Amino acid sequence: MNIWDRLLRVAATVGLAVAFLAAIGIQAVAFAQTWGARYWLVGGAAAVVVCVLALVRRRQRVLAAVAGLVIAGLAIAAARVFHLPTEPGPAMALALAVLVGSAVRALPPVPAGVLAAGWLAVLCGAFLAARPHSSGASGVWVINVAAWLGAVGVGLALRLLDDRAAATAEKVRREERLELARELHDAVAHHITGMLIQAQAAQLVARKNPEQVAESLTGIEGACAEALRAMRRVVGLLRDTEDVPPASTGPEQLDVLVERFNRQGPPVRLQVPDDNVAWPPEVTSTVYRIVREALTNVARHAPHAHGVTVTVDQNPSAVTVEVADDAPPGPARASYRGGYGLIGMRERVETLGGTLHAGRRPRAGWSVLATLPIQDGRSR
Repeated sequence: MNIWDRLLRVAATVGLAVAFLAAIGIQAVAFAQTWGARYWLVGGAAAVVVCVLALVRRRQRVLAAVAGLVIAGLAIAAARVFHLPTEPGPAMALALAVLVGSAVRALPPVPAGVLAAGWLAVLCGAFLAARPHSSGASGVWVINVAAWLGAVGVGLALRLLDDRAAATAEKVRREERLELARELHDAVAHHITGMLIQAQAAQLVARKNPEQVAESLTGIEGACAEALRAMRRVVGLLRDTEDVPPASTGPEQLDVLVERFNRQGPPVRLQVPDDNVAWPPEVTSTVYRIVREALTNVARHAPHAHGVTVTVDQNPSAVTVEVADDAPPGPARASYRGGYGLIGMRERVETLGGTLHAGRRPRAGWSVLATLPIQDGRSR
């Protein structure tokens, strides 16, 4: 979780705490004007505890919701003993709505349904224990029923959105793995074809110049080692899929991609290593994919950027690629943090044993930085 997600969560918690304090204050004033403030001490203390549980619910959702419902039931029982209104007040209703709604959204179906039914049972028990002459009962009951319906409805809606987002993200990951697997299939097929040709040539050489067979065997050994390194990428990637056409031989050059982007977006400065470096096909295609996806998101989410820098570098152990812009922060760019393009890039990079980081830069702009491990110019 980055700093912006933490700030957003803190702001939401503070806003919820303010709402709880307002509801507790309104309820205390209402009791003071009717029954007297001292009659609200037990119910007020119970409401405060349930509100605190709602604020810290993310640590233990089940425990917090169960504790909140138990405290609400005990408060209702105490109110019945002392002949006070038994319906949960607005503060407790709001806190229970947060607890149950959060549980319905995040927990498995069975415990989520049990907690929602548990709150409904608490409301039914409070209704049966209510005194007919309790003042203001009708309005408070409307609040409690509306809170229950809202908590269940909002929780189910958010649960559906989360499930759809998870399904879409999984689809992106699966498609990314299959695309990479097809590329690796082409690479391995290329090496095996080379090994076959060299083996056939070795047979011909052995008949005329036996002393040159060692050279051919060395070439076969090198091609076999490279094929094995590429095959390690394939393990765990393939899924049950129909026969698909092979992937293309390779993407266009980065300078062509940057030149095309310059016609429709902010100017791009490209920094790449010497032309004589050679990477495996899966590393080359991944570098291209990262640059293409990052530039596409600059055009989509950072139209006010003044410039973009694409830096591709290599050291003895890894290839790094970074795409950074200088756009000011904005709501459109904030929504990109959870985009599916980023999920696809991360899946591809992590499958190759690398890492990917995306986020805001210290002063302005956005940066996508990926590191892909290599060994002696070849992927491990």
